[in-house]
Amino acid sequence: MTFWNDFNIEETNNYSVIPHGTIAKVKMTLKPGGYNDESQNLIGDYATKSGSGAIYLKAEFVVLEGKYTRRKVWSLIGIHSPKGPEWSKMGRAFIKAVINSARGLSIKDNSDQAVKARQINHLAELDGIEFVAKIEISTDSDGNEKNEIKMAITPDHNLYKAIMSGMNLPYENQQPYTASSHINSNRTYFA
Repeated sequence: MTFWNDFNIEETNNYSVIPHGTIAKVKMTLKPGGYNDESQNLIGDYATKSGSGAIYLKAEFVVLEGKYTRRKVWSLIGIHSPKGPEWSKMGRAFIKAVINSARGLSIKDNSDQAVKARQINHLAELDGIEFVAKIEISTDSDGNEKNEIKMAITPDHNLYKAIMSGMNLPYENQQPYTASSHINSNRTYFA
């Protein structure tokens, strides 16, 4: 038997999840779903339509820097749900935050230039976009922990500039990010 014939001794990859609240620079890739609807500008096969009629983007995020470099996280971005508008609203809010983060726009900036920068011509502009994200932990359908990204960090956050610039930040004693306390003397909130 050779190394590539006998897998009885092979160890399994046992990656633990990235800690809840970790903030990291990521690159988003949209996985093709094969659904197009020109009336909604959903072209290029980026969207997926489920059997229930829900339409979404399948996104893969790769951590670009820090302790978790090259680790991947997968999430869905809602476009439409036959159950109502909430999933679509959450998806649009997430994409707006991603664009704000990637293009360095404050959520408070409503200048003509910022308004124009938040407009995209095609979903392809989101494929490969780099931004700062908050990584969370949820559970999958089997009850196992998994990471997901539901929040993009904008320039309004005090760590945004350091993370986007690639500054080498410490990782010890990482604790979950909370909106009320971005940093204290013993905690860091980034990858």
